[in-house]
Amino acid sequence: MYALRQGQENFTNPMTQSPLIDSSVIRAAGQIYYTYCEVHPEIAGQPSGVAINRGNHRGKVIFTQQPVLLPQECFVPLNQIESHMY
Repeated sequence: MYALRQGQENFTNPMTQSPLIDSSVIRAAGQIYYTYCEVHPEIAGQPSGVAINRGNHRGKVIFTQQPVLLPQECFVPLNQIESHMY
């Protein structure tokens, strides 16, 4: 029982990452998102954003609200991608 409580105390919420994301990562996420929209216009559903690797800028469009990320990845929400384009 103690180990279970200790594990919960050390848990950090992945959505508490810094809102400051490098502008080149946001641009790359925007290109991934808009390319996805052009290639797959038939896909219904609103994506929540893009999970992108900070090093090589490869990423995927994400449709869940709480994506599971690898250590080198960050999540760029769709509203941040859209606001960066204007």
